Formats: sequence, C-alpha cells, structure tokens
Amino acid sequence: MSATITPIRRAKAPSLDPMMALVAADMHQVNGVILARMQSDVPLIPELAGHLIAGGGKRMRPMLTLACARLLDYQGTRHHKLAASVEFIHTATLLHDDVVDGSGLRRGRRTANIIWGNPASVLVGDFLFSRAFELMVEDGSLRVLRILSGASAVIAEGEVNQLSAQRRIETGEARYLDIIGAKTAALFAAACRIAAVVAERDEAVEQALDAYGRNLGIAFQLVDDAIDYASDGATMGKDAGDDFRDGKVTLPVILAYARGNEEDRRFWRDAIEGRRTSDEDLALANRLLRETGAIDDTLARARHYGQLAIDSLSGIGGGTARAALIEAVEFAIARAY
Repeated sequence: MSATITPIRRAKAPSLDPMMALVAADMHQVNGVILARMQSDVPLIPELAGHLIAGGGKRMRPMLTLACARLLDYQGTRHHKLAASVEFIHTATLLHDDVVDGSGLRRGRRTANIIWGNPASVLVGDFLFSRAFELMVEDGSLRVLRILSGASAVIAEGEVNQLSAQRRIETGEARYLDIIGAKTAALFAAACRIAAVVAERDEAVEQALDAYGRNLGIAFQLVDDAIDYASDGATMGKDAGDDFRDGKVTLPVILAYARGNEEDRRFWRDAIEGRRTSDEDLALANRLLRETGAIDDTLARARHYGQLAIDSLSGIGGGTARAALIEAVEFAIARAY
C-alpha cells in the first residue's frame, strides 16, 4: 500500500462478522427471496443475475436493513422482502455501472458485460430493478415505496452526474461529494431508514437511521476511491487504477491537483483527459498522491464521516445490534489498511 494510515482503535481488526451473526437467520430468508425472484422463463436472466449475486459480495446493504430492524426490536417479517429489494437495486446498478465503465473485473471475477455483452447486462439490470419494485409494492407501504423509489432515482442522477464530470479536472470537492452522496450513500441511507418504517418508529428515528446509512455510505465510497490508488487488484477485486484510467475525478485527485505545482497540475490534466494512462503514469500519480498527503487526507475524511454515522445511533437501541452497526462502520474504513 502506498500511503501510511493511522490504525483503527480496535485491538482486533474490525469485521462484519458480528452483523452477519446478528442477522444470519433473517439473511437466510432474504436469500430465499432473492433466489426465487431472480428466476425467469428466459434462461439468460437467472444465469447472468446469478453470476453477480453469487459473486462473493457481503450483501452489506440488505444486512443493514436487517440489522437496523433488530436495533429497533422489530419482530415481523416485512423486512425480508424489502432487504431483497435493496439487494436487487444494488445489483442492477452494478450491472449498469460495469457497462458504463467498461469494467473487466468485479470482486475478482469477470464482469457480466465481458461474458454476456453490454446489451444483456443492461436488460438484466432492468429486470432486477423491476423485481425490486414488485417487492416494494407487495409490502404495501407508500412510505417505503417513496423512500426506495426516491433512492433509485437519486442513484441514477448520481451516476449521470459522475459521467458528466468524467475527464473534467476542474470538478470540485462539493460536486464530488454530491456525486458519491447520490450514487453510493443514497441506497445505504434508504436501506437503513426503511427499518424504522416497518418498525413503526417516528420521524426522528427514521432521520437518525438515514443519517447513519448516509454517512456510512460516504465513508465507504471515500475508502473505495482511496484504495483504487493505494491498493492492488487482488485486494480490491477489480483492476488496479481503474478510476485513473477512466478519468474519474475522485477526492484523492482533487486534493493532489489543488496542492500540486504547475508541472504536477499539467500531469493531472493530461491524465484525467486520457493522455497519460500508462503503468508508469499510474506510478507517478501514486507518488504525487503520497507526496501531497491526498490518500491520507481522503481516509481522514472517511473516518470523519464514519464517526458521524456512529454518532447518529446515539440514544437508539443498544446491545449486540448497536455494537454490530458500529463495528460495520469501522470495518468499512479498515478496508483501507
């Protein structure tokens, strides 16, 4: 790893294991819904969807729905279908993202668009979005439908915003935060918030869980953007330097560009506009990021948003559910270590 990172305060590395143990029985039910609802008489649909759904992801977003429901001591089963809906929305966006980005690897495996082609990936993504909305409608709550459908629209807006900012070195930090708040944090927020709806809690609890998920999502994406430079393909499960070669202006680049001299800035302009994308150029980018402290400061921002997420849980629930949700934040940040 290229950057020096201050260790997390836990003696033992943070893990999703406590949250996975907390929701294991519920997750079994969610997996059953996912398996049943991704079926189709058109064989390509379950084949392609199954490739990504079974690709080793931890299913953090649906687990957050389940864990937040446990935090609120919800005793029903509505959250099972809704957690599956959250996972379908996430999976659909991944299929579409990989087409837009031309990605070749996800979670260490070939992407669906490489195996089956772009048209099939887009259409199966559309199918999963449709399944997600079917599950929302079956729940019967207009409030849940409003939250999840709103998040779906915001995610799409965020992706379009990111696409229009691509290869534009003048993209600023405020726009970057708007982009990741939409394309990543919105679904984290919605996944947590709907637990308060099914548990019939008041608006204040809804807002607190929304804030927890939103700040966790921002921290999660900040870490992703840092490790695109400060890690390797084996660790990330995708091609190292993808963001660099795709001309994505992420916070590490924004900070390094702002802090560089004119020669450095010329390099970043050329790189982001697609004229400097070799392995040697990526190595130079990593050196500049290290010298300007851009990776360290990006991860410091991630820790800040992580703390905001933890603070949002103050006064809500307790016990193993609260501890698991706090450790999930620390795990999201510790992925950079």
